[in-house]
Amino acid sequence: MKARHPFLGLVARRLLGALPLILGVTFLTFLLVTYFAPDPIWELAGRNPTAAELTELQSQIEQSQSWPARYFNYLMALSRFDLGHSLISGESVSGMLGRSVPVTLALMLPGLFIGGLIALCAGYLAARTEGQALDRLISSLSALGMSVSLVIFVMLCQLVFSVWLGWFPARGWSTESLYDWLLHVSVPTLIVVLANLGYNVRFFRSMWLEAITQPAVRSARAFGLPEWRILTYRLLPWACGPILTRLCFSVPMLLLSGSLVIESYFGIPGVGRVFYNAILSGDQPVILGVVIVASVVLILALTLVESLAQWVDPRQQRQ
Repeated sequence: MKARHPFLGLVARRLLGALPLILGVTFLTFLLVTYFAPDPIWELAGRNPTAAELTELQSQIEQSQSWPARYFNYLMALSRFDLGHSLISGESVSGMLGRSVPVTLALMLPGLFIGGLIALCAGYLAARTEGQALDRLISSLSALGMSVSLVIFVMLCQLVFSVWLGWFPARGWSTESLYDWLLHVSVPTLIVVLANLGYNVRFFRSMWLEAITQPAVRSARAFGLPEWRILTYRLLPWACGPILTRLCFSVPMLLLSGSLVIESYFGIPGVGRVFYNAILSGDQPVILGVVIVASVVLILALTLVESLAQWVDPRQQRQ
């Protein structure tokens, strides 16, 4: 007898299989942050602390405990969805993320969505004209985009649109109105699009080339089906898995690397800036919270995408 909701059962099985991976991520993150992140003791102690003051501070932030005990206590806190408190400000890490995550999403999502859509279309055009002038032009531009650093894009766009032309503010963030949000998000959106376009175009071009050579697509063209029907009913279901997987790998860009650079340059109070300030001050609970939340979101998103791809992809429906 078949399950009533086979897709939900597939997701549940994959989520259970992802639990050891999540546990391994927490272990490695806690290990690396504990031994290699800046020591917050010196930030809290101030200048010329005595040995007694250092010992008291270590006791207050539980550094006097053994490493296994500290890791076990942290796991128990995570099981209660407690990410701890900042050693510098005393604010809960959950509260800091709750305040900064919406800012980062409002900042980064437009660029990731627009850039992904442009790359998907450009990759399809390059694949359909393989070896022709348009394909060579698109491939050359994507290679050029891949060779330019994100920092260069940030500095160049900020200089041109905010300093020289003066169309957009050079720093700051406001969402009081739609106009304010568009004014402050336009340049960061352009930066995100430019920084990811080269990599995404190359990826989607390879994906479309593989999809176009599928027997079902060749048969559909042989029977004279319109191109839009082939794209809708043959190519897109086949490409659903790679597209979603590529979008999932944008999660680290969304929450850490890209937002850290952009928010630092534009003075935007998002997750990247919170993470950057935590690294500078050695605020280990904040560093742990941001890295673990980003890692868990990535693992859960990939798990969901794999399940959806197996459900939609014609190559995997028999598995």
